[in-house]
Amino acid sequence: MKPAAFREMNIDELRQKEKDLSAELFNLRFQLATNQLENPMSLPRARKDLARVKTIIAEKVRTVKEEA
Repeated sequence: MKPAAFREMNIDELRQKEKDLSAELFNLRFQLATNQLENPMSLPRARKDLARVKTIIAEKVRTVKEEA
């Protein structure tokens, strides 16, 4: 997903997306370990999406704290 799409989400949606991506990453790692992973590029893509979500959550939290 593009970072712009993540930036349109609110913090609660981003936290849910973070949980979903963490679960997806776990499943992909499990598939890799058992040699069932069909697309090996899905692993780095999931890691990068998770990092993007965490970064945007941190930005939004920082913005809320600065406004207060």
